Amino acid sequence: MTPDLVTGLVGVLIGGLFNGSFVAPMKALRKWQWENSWLVYSLSGLVVIPWLAALLTVPRLGEIYASASASSLVSVLGYGFGWGIGSVLFGIGVSRIGLAVGYGIILGLIAPIGTFYPLLMLYPERLWTSQGRALMIGTAIVLVGILLCARAGRIREQATLQSGASRRSGFGVALLICILAGIFSPMLNFTFVFGKPLQDQALAFGAARSMASSAIWPLALGAGAIVNAGYCIWLLCRNRTWGRFPGSGAGHWMGGTAMGLLCFLSFLVYGLGATALGSLGGIVGWPLFMSMALITSNLLGAITGEWTGAPRRAWLYSVAGMALLIVAITVIARGGGA
Repeated sequence: MTPDLVTGLVGVLIGGLFNGSFVAPMKALRKWQWENSWLVYSLSGLVVIPWLAALLTVPRLGEIYASASASSLVSVLGYGFGWGIGSVLFGIGVSRIGLAVGYGIILGLIAPIGTFYPLLMLYPERLWTSQGRALMIGTAIVLVGILLCARAGRIREQATLQSGASRRSGFGVALLICILAGIFSPMLNFTFVFGKPLQDQALAFGAARSMASSAIWPLALGAGAIVNAGYCIWLLCRNRTWGRFPGSGAGHWMGGTAMGLLCFLSFLVYGLGATALGSLGGIVGWPLFMSMALITSNLLGAITGEWTGAPRRAWLYSVAGMALLIVAITVIARGGGA
């Protein structure tokens, strides 16, 4: 493997580790409802921190945006807004259909759509190369691994239901919400892939190659923040939970900000790694990023006791799913060196 390939793979996988763990601090924010935590995360991780990082690492940022083509700006902003919709639908979908089943459906769509849409739009001729075949095989393995992890979660959920517990209603609507979440959520990767002209502009204006993707994130994540923060504000008004902010203590504000920092770092490091992987970095790196995020979230769930008392079958499905995700990472990584 070349040094750039190693750097790229490590960056993408570390980005996935951050992404799989960014919601962990929420468990400690017991005085807040979901919308309180998510609003602080949205404003810190999707607005404040991306702009600070871009201003510190990208010279003449305003000139870069002023000189960029309208199509580049519209692509980044539009796909970022679409990702924001997917993020909100993700939260609604898994709350209605269950975390395990929801994750299986949504991630089962995010992985292939985020990988193959940009590949077919930008590099269709690469699909039948050795690299393309490795990507197809690896992504197929990712999907099987995701389904096994979802099955494990479903068994765990069923084991925790008390006898006679009511079933979730409105399955058809919940299923549609999850499908839409899976279609919109990969659009964050599209901001990176189709926002390459902004990276090129940043390089031309003196940004370091590793930091050039920082020019994308303030626009992409800021557009997504409009939807996320807007939904949180609506919930805060409906549920009358604004009053939970005063007196909650500095620890809650630090925890919400930590969520935002971890989330932004996941995208920043992913961008660094995908850039190092070359022209197909945003395509090859995406299934690796998603696999590492799912492995991390499952391990953190086990460490924090979410799997306590789960049937042995659930553990076996979970271990098999994570093992397949590791195999997929290996297959795609080896193909990336082709």
